[in-house]
Amino acid sequence: MPARLVIIGSGETSPTMVKVHRELIGSLPAGERTMLDTPFGFQANADDLTEKIGDYFRDSVGTDLGVASWRRRDEPAAVRERALARVGKSSWAFAGPGSPSYALRQWIDTPMPLSLADIVERGGTLVMGSAAAVTLGSHSLPVYEIYKVGEESRWLTGLDLLGALTGLQAAVIPHYDNREGGRHDTRFCYMGETRLLELEAMLPEDVGVLGVDEHTAVIIDLDVGRAEVRGNGTMTLRHRQTESIVRAGEHIAIDDMRSALRGRHGARSSTPSTTADARTDTDSPRPTAAPVGLRASALARRAAFDAAIASRNADAALEEALGLEQDIHDWSQDTLQSDDIDMARATLRAMIVDFGTVAQGGLRDESEVVGPFVDLALTLRQRAREAKDFSTSDAVRDGLVALGIEVRDTPEGATWERLGG
Repeated sequence: MPARLVIIGSGETSPTMVKVHRELIGSLPAGERTMLDTPFGFQANADDLTEKIGDYFRDSVGTDLGVASWRRRDEPAAVRERALARVGKSSWAFAGPGSPSYALRQWIDTPMPLSLADIVERGGTLVMGSAAAVTLGSHSLPVYEIYKVGEESRWLTGLDLLGALTGLQAAVIPHYDNREGGRHDTRFCYMGETRLLELEAMLPEDVGVLGVDEHTAVIIDLDVGRAEVRGNGTMTLRHRQTESIVRAGEHIAIDDMRSALRGRHGARSSTPSTTADARTDTDSPRPTAAPVGLRASALARRAAFDAAIASRNADAALEEALGLEQDIHDWSQDTLQSDDIDMARATLRAMIVDFGTVAQGGLRDESEVVGPFVDLALTLRQRAREAKDFSTSDAVRDGLVALGIEVRDTPEGATWERLGG
C-alpha cells in the first residue's frame, strides 16, 4: 500500500474533493476507513457533524466510515481504547473541521498522535483537512483565539506528525488563499499579511510555513518521496518572505520541499510532461483559481439567470435555477459552517419569484405576440388610405394609439413601436 499523508486546505467534505477521496480510497485494499471526531468534539452539534461527514463519504465518495470517537482526553478508558483500536486497524483515516487548539489539547501527550503516524508507517493514508491540518506541524496556529477572540499572535506546540513522517519542519497553514474578508485581508488562515509576518518572526530559523490553498489537497507519498498538488489552488512553501509555489497537477520532491522551507532556492516542481523551477519571486503574482464554493456558484448562476431572463430564454433561466438547487444539495454535506447555504437558498427563492413575475406576462418578446395583429391593422389602414377612406384610416391609427401602439408614416411605409418601450 502507498504510505501517504494528505493535507487539505479546506473543502474536505465538499464536491471539489470527491474525486481526490475516491482515488485515494480506491487505491487501498479493503480495510477499515475511519473518521475521528476530535476537532469538533466540543461543539453542541458534534453528533450532527459526525452524521453529515458519514453521509458525505457514503453518498458522494462511495465508502462507509467507522468513527473513532475521541472527543475529550478524559473520556472513560474504554472509550479511548476503542478509538485507538479502531485507528490501529485502519488503512485510511480522516479528521477535518473544528478547532485546531481544541484538537491539540485532546491529542497531545496521549497515544493518539503515534497511532495516527502508525497508519502511514504501515503503508496507509492519513487525511487531515482544515482544522486537523493545522495540528500537523511543529508549530500550530490558534486560529480562533487570534482571529475571533483577539489574542496576541502566538504559536502552539504542534503534534509534528509532518516532521516525524517526512522530516519537513513547518507550520501548516490551510485556507492560505482565503478571500472571505473582501477588502479585509483574511489570507493565511484569516491571519492576513501583517500577522503572518509577526508569526513568521517567532518561528525558529529552521522552520518554515507550508500553506495549502482552499479546495486543494497536497498528497505526500512517502514511498516515492514526493508530493503532488490536486484541486483548485496551490501549495506554498515559505521561509520568511521567500515563497516557492507548486501548482495543481505538479509534483515536488520531499527533499526540495525541505530546501524551500529553509529558504534555499532551487526547489523544483514538475508535471508529467515538463520540469520547471518553482516560483521564488514574491513580487510575481500568485496564481488565482476561479472562485469555488456554494456562494460563488450562487452568484454566478444568479448572473446567468438574469442574463437569460433579459434575453427571454426561459430554458436557460430554468437550467440555472435547477442547477442552483442541485448545487445546494451537493454542498449541503460540506461541514464548513457558514451562511453560504442560507445565502444560496435566498438566491434560489428570488430566482423563483422572478420566474413567477415574468410568467404573468410571458418571456416572449411582445413584438412577437402583438406584431401580427398590428401588422394586420396597418394593412387595413393602408387599404383605407388608398381608397381615400381617411376616417377609417384615422380610426385604426387612433385605436392603435389607445392600445399603446405608436404609428409613424415614413416614405418606406408605416412603422410602429410600443409607447414607453
